Amino acid sequence: MSWLLLCAALAADPSETASSTLLTLESRALKGVERTPVEDPPPIVLYNGTVMPASGPAIARGYVVVADGRIQAVGEGDAPQREGAVRIDLAGRFVTPGLIDTHSHLGVYPSPGGRAHGDGNEATAPATAGVWAEHSAFPQDPGFQRAIAGGITALQLLPGSANLVGGRGVVVQNVPTRGSRAMRFPGAPETIKLACGENPKRVYGEKGGPSTRMGNLYKLRQTLVAAEAYRRKWAEYDEKLAKSVAPADPPKKKKGDGKPPEPPTPPDRDLANETLVGVLEGRILPQIHCYRADDMLSMLQVADEFGFRVRSFHHALEAYKIRDILAEREVSVSTWADWWGFKLEAYDGIPHNAALVAEAGGRAIVHSDSSVGIQRLNQEAGKAWHTGLDAGIELPEDEALRWITLNPAWALGIDDQTGSIEVGKRADLVVWDAHPFSVYASAGLVFVDGALRYDKSRPEVWSDFEVGQGAGEGVP
Repeated sequence: MSWLLLCAALAADPSETASSTLLTLESRALKGVERTPVEDPPPIVLYNGTVMPASGPAIARGYVVVADGRIQAVGEGDAPQREGAVRIDLAGRFVTPGLIDTHSHLGVYPSPGGRAHGDGNEATAPATAGVWAEHSAFPQDPGFQRAIAGGITALQLLPGSANLVGGRGVVVQNVPTRGSRAMRFPGAPETIKLACGENPKRVYGEKGGPSTRMGNLYKLRQTLVAAEAYRRKWAEYDEKLAKSVAPADPPKKKKGDGKPPEPPTPPDRDLANETLVGVLEGRILPQIHCYRADDMLSMLQVADEFGFRVRSFHHALEAYKIRDILAEREVSVSTWADWWGFKLEAYDGIPHNAALVAEAGGRAIVHSDSSVGIQRLNQEAGKAWHTGLDAGIELPEDEALRWITLNPAWALGIDDQTGSIEVGKRADLVVWDAHPFSVYASAGLVFVDGALRYDKSRPEVWSDFEVGQGAGEGVP
C-alpha cells in the first residue's frame, strides 16, 4: 500500500485518530514560564543595500521595512517613509533572512565542555522517546552568542545519536533567556530525533542489543507497534468516557435506575509512547540521523509501514544516490558541505551532495552539528554551492541561500513564519558587510522578531561563563 493510501485508510478509521485526552496532556506539558519581555523595538527601514530574500533573486537596490516584529514591506528603489522609524543606509551591504541550523547540540553539550554538563545522550536504552532535549538545554551556553554572531536566528537543539529513538528535539529562537522553555520558537511543531546505522549498534552491541542493522530495525518496529497499541488504548478510553458523560441513546430501564455507566479508568500514562503517538499522527516531525542510502530506504519503509512521514534525513552523505526518491517523497536532506570519511558509513560522502539533491528537485539543507561550524554556516553553504557549480551543476544563488534559510525552516515546520524576507513574516534578518557567501563576510547586525539582538560594533555578554573573562569587552 502506498504512503498516501495508507494515510487515507488511517484517517478513515475513527479508532486511529488522535486521542483528545492525550492532546490535553500534551498541551499541559508544553506550558511554562513566558519569555522576559523586551522593550518594543522601533520601526526600522533598511535601505540602499542588496536584499537577498531567499524566496527569489536578489534585489540590487532594495529595502526592507520592519514594524511590530514583522516585515511590512520589501521592494526596490527608494524606501518609503515611516514615522518614528530608524533608517539604516546599507550601501555596499547585504540583507538576508536569519540563518537556521537544523542540527545543533548547543545547550545540551554546552561550553566549556565537560562531563558534568554534557547532557545530549540518554544512553541507557536503545529507545528513549520520553526524554526532551529542552530539559537538558543550558541557555547560559556561550555558543548561542557565538552562533548569533554568525547570523543564526533559529536552530533545532537535538539529543545525540546513540539511540534509535533519542527523544524530542526543540526548535528555538536564538535569544538570551533564563530558561530553555522561554527560548522555544513560538508555534513551532515538536520534533523527534531518530538514528540508524552504526551509532546505535555500536553503543548497544555489548549492552543487550541491538548489535546489527537488522536488530536496529527490529527494535524500532517493535517500539512503534507498542505505540500503536497505546494510541488505541487511549482512543478506546475517550470513546467510553464520551458515552459515560452524554450517551447518545439513554439505556432502557431494567432493574437499575437508568443512570449512565460509570466513567472509565484512564490508562496509565507512558511518556515515551505519548511522544511516539505524536509521530504516528504527524504532529511531531521525525528528524533522522542516517548516512547510507540503503539505511535511509529502510527507514522510509518503516515510515510507510506505520503511516508517518520522515521530515528530514540528517548527515545523509549518500543522499545523492537516492536523490530522485527523496525529492519525490518530499524528504529534506540536512547535510554538511564536505565532511566525510570519519567512519565507514561516511566513506561515500561527496562535496556535491547538496547540489545534486537540489538539482533533482529535493530540499537540500546545510547544517552544522558543531558549535564551531554553526558560526560560519554561510561559508559552508557557499562552499557547497561553488562545488556544484565547478562540477557543472548550474544552480542559482538564491537556491543556495535557501539551504540555510527557507529549506531548514520547512524541515522544522516554521517556513510560514521565517526563512525568507516576505511581507508578514517575522523580521529575522542579517545585515552582512560583504556578500554572505564570501569568506570575508561577517554579520554586522542581526535582528530577531525585529529586535536588534547582535551588533558587531557593540557586542554584549549573554552568558555568565563569559563575564569576567572578557572584562566587559564582549565575546572575542
